[in-house]
Amino acid sequence: MNKILISLSLAFVAIVSCADNPSATADNTASMTTDSTVAPVDSDSSSTGIGSPSSDKDQQQSYQISLTHEGDSARIVDLLQQGAALQPEDNIPLFFANQFKGLPYVAFTLDQNKEEKLVINTRGLDCTTFVENVLALTVCVKRGLTSFHDFCDVLTHVRYIHGKVAYTSRQHYFTTWIADNLNDGLIEDIALPQSPLSAKRKPHVDYMTTHVEAYKMLNAHRQWLPAIQEMEQEVNGTSFTFIPKAQLRDSNKYREYIHDGDIIGIVTNKKGLDISHVGLAVWHDDGLHLFNASSLHKKVVDEPMTLYQYLQKQTSSAGIRVVRIK
Repeated sequence: MNKILISLSLAFVAIVSCADNPSATADNTASMTTDSTVAPVDSDSSSTGIGSPSSDKDQQQSYQISLTHEGDSARIVDLLQQGAALQPEDNIPLFFANQFKGLPYVAFTLDQNKEEKLVINTRGLDCTTFVENVLALTVCVKRGLTSFHDFCDVLTHVRYIHGKVAYTSRQHYFTTWIADNLNDGLIEDIALPQSPLSAKRKPHVDYMTTHVEAYKMLNAHRQWLPAIQEMEQEVNGTSFTFIPKAQLRDSNKYREYIHDGDIIGIVTNKKGLDISHVGLAVWHDDGLHLFNASSLHKKVVDEPMTLYQYLQKQTSSAGIRVVRIK
């Protein structure tokens, strides 16, 4: 049984990356944070077994939840109740995406605390936390989980390796994020057609360890660098299949492969990174679009441009990687 400490953090929070705006930079300016910690709350959330193999029981821990706004927990419960009332034909991920539509884009949403906490923020999102919240809510609904603690338990496994809430276990690179969520059974790879409609890529990442000053918490805890280097080395030993952006000119040829609500990662040519931005797939009459927390629009949007048009404006983009929520 996990022990959870809930703290109210009265500040916007944020994380580096998620730049769909080519002019976006890593801004480490942080607002002052005030935490009000209440007594530990017993949670039976670990009983769901989400992403926690029995061999990892020794990794279960007490952790703190940082509520960025008063009412965040009630908002999550309300969303879960709405999700439970959906009909079988409803698209669950896009339902939740639309609940967040119009919310402000807020960068660095996870890095405002001095020590790692499970940050819950339902009023300001970056591209990753938008996708993480949609995934966690969707998993809860599909598995009949309805409490705030259920949501927190799922979110720990969505965001952290083996659900261990620690900076060095946070899935900072999206290749790591995908691998761990595949391992936890929360997402699955999709089948893609053969080349030239798809291509292989071997990432090489080192952005965090070569730009430490851009990461507020890492810069303050440089003893974490070896663990981050190890994470980077693991990513560099992998390869993945993706869709080159030129192939998306006629995205309709991918309709049978990419479904509404699939998770899309934008593969980048930017040195040291693997995925530069993430969102959800949504089909319109003119083709595939990206539902995302956009630094360009400064809010959560169903991008008006087709994904192909959008990628043409992202000069460092190479294409997209796609996975599906199970």
